[in-house]
Amino acid sequence: MTPLNSFVPAAELAAAEPSQAAVLPRGCTFAESDWRALAPFWYPVAFSREVVDKPYAATLLDERVVVYRLSDGSLAAARDICQHRGVPLSLGHVEGDEIICKYHGLRYSPDGRCTCIPAHPKGAISPRLRLQTFPVQERYGLVWVRLVDNGPLPLPEMKEWDDPDYIQVLPDSVAIEASAGRQVEGFLDVSHFAFVHLESFGEPDNPVVPDYPVTPTATGFVADYISTVSNYSHGYKHLNPPDFLWRRRFELFFPFTPKLTVFFPKGGQLHIMNAASPVSARKTRLFVPICRNFDKDAPLQATLDFNDLVFSEDKAIVERQFPEDLPLDLHAEAHFPADRSSIAYRKGLAALGLGRSFTA
Repeated sequence: MTPLNSFVPAAELAAAEPSQAAVLPRGCTFAESDWRALAPFWYPVAFSREVVDKPYAATLLDERVVVYRLSDGSLAAARDICQHRGVPLSLGHVEGDEIICKYHGLRYSPDGRCTCIPAHPKGAISPRLRLQTFPVQERYGLVWVRLVDNGPLPLPEMKEWDDPDYIQVLPDSVAIEASAGRQVEGFLDVSHFAFVHLESFGEPDNPVVPDYPVTPTATGFVADYISTVSNYSHGYKHLNPPDFLWRRRFELFFPFTPKLTVFFPKGGQLHIMNAASPVSARKTRLFVPICRNFDKDAPLQATLDFNDLVFSEDKAIVERQFPEDLPLDLHAEAHFPADRSSIAYRKGLAALGLGRSFTA
């Protein structure tokens, strides 16, 4: 992937490549330049378990998307609208490799071509009866879609998910009435533990943030943070070894997918992917695949409950932040040394071509 500091601004890509001239969704809540900068990236829109025998409707960057399974179990994705009379295809059904509109029975192939008009089975089919299709793939128990294909782009990486030494946990998604950028920045933040996570793992008497490095990568950056703040929940703090230093490695995949690795005692590793899917400029659906290589026989409900508690504590804050948009102008809000990852994040979003007053 192209290094971050050599990304071509979205506006230039739009002028250089016809595929970038996508029409913005009706009622788009993003600035046009922001939408075009964000549309080429991969985002999860559903759990794999949600896309079974019926078309599944989702919204991504204000675009209505339908995802459905083909006869071989693979996936197809398209704009969720029949080109005949504007009915959502997600109301219809799938037969073999074709999605069928509920209103007049028009059939569409996975590449978007209309293959049959039941009212005129032998008649010519207008080339206008063609769906706008989207790249789609399945990984980490999630269905990922990108609205604009401007060249090869890897998914955010979580190689441990397929490692047989790890167990996989897939909590329910979290609906957040806030921008994806604000949510992601909160996930990267290390100075709020002692104040926000009082019920889960935060230690009010241990608020100091030691200095930590932030290292650029081809897909974003890595922030490696080491402190004495235990990641055990309050009921298990007694398991913390004396003088143990907790390492938290944040790996950011622009624009909205950080992955956190927490290094536990005795070689344990916990991996949490924070995949924030921007439904609209100020509405986010958060997916959180988790895997770990310890306590593999323990009941998973405790992990699910702890995850729910942590993210509910964060949600209560991020939904009340103002301004709602994440300011990319570093002079718009004050900063202190613990905000190194936040500053790197805002600079990186600006480098992608997002506006100074970011709307998602």
